[in-house]
Order: sequence, then C-alpha cells, then structure tokens
Amino acid sequence: MWRIIWVFSALIVAVWLLIRIGQFGYYRGSLTLEWLLGGLALVFLLLGIGLHRWSLRPKAVQAPDRRKVEQLGLTPREYEVLTALCEGLSNREIASRLFITESTVKTHVSNLLLKLDVSRRTQLIGRAKALHLLPEAFE
Repeated sequence: MWRIIWVFSALIVAVWLLIRIGQFGYYRGSLTLEWLLGGLALVFLLLGIGLHRWSLRPKAVQAPDRRKVEQLGLTPREYEVLTALCEGLSNREIASRLFITESTVKTHVSNLLLKLDVSRRTQLIGRAKALHLLPEAFE
C-alpha cells in the first residue's frame, strides 16, 4: 500500500514540476503550449503503460491450508463439495459434477455445517474463507 502512495506522490510531484518548467518556458517564449501538453500526455501515457503491466503481472496463489482441513476432519469428497459450494453451484449441479446423488450432496453439506459449526451455507462459505480452507481464487 505504501508503495502505491509513494508512486502516486512522485507522479504528482513530477507533473507539478513539468507544469512549472513548462510555464517558465512558455512565458520565456521558448516553449509552445503544444509541447507542454505533449509532455503531459507522454507522462500519462507512460503511467498508463506501467499500471497496465503491473496489473497483468502474475500474483502469488496461496494454496489452501491442508493442515486445517485435516484438523477439521473433512474428507476429500466433503472438500470437493465445499469448493463446489463456493463456486455457487446448486445441489443438483454439484451432484452432476461429482457423479453422486443429490441426497449424498445434502449429506456432505450437513456434515460440513456440523464440522465448521455453522447453520447456513453462506456462513459455511464465510467460515471456510476465514480459515483459509479454499484456494485464493475464491477469496
């Protein structure tokens, strides 16, 4: 966060200096308004390119905490159901994806609710995110 603050502060100072130098050159008659605006446009073009490259860089993906999964006693199938729930799938969609029946999905969801000590599916997803049980893509 501080890095972003420093970058934008430096950018503001650079633009201010460019404007001041441009004003000085403009008043002396050695610099036209087109060159001043062209310099500002160049600064913002370089800023845009830099921000675009920064936004496209790969981010470190944090793996789920498998130790907590084991401590809670979640089975591999329950964990699959949990990740499918976090994708927003219904019981029918989870059942067709995992090749199990809807009643089996309901059983796994009930077990997850008990093991994570919550009463609703939304609370289940929130608790799983808080415990870092899910890949970072869900957080």
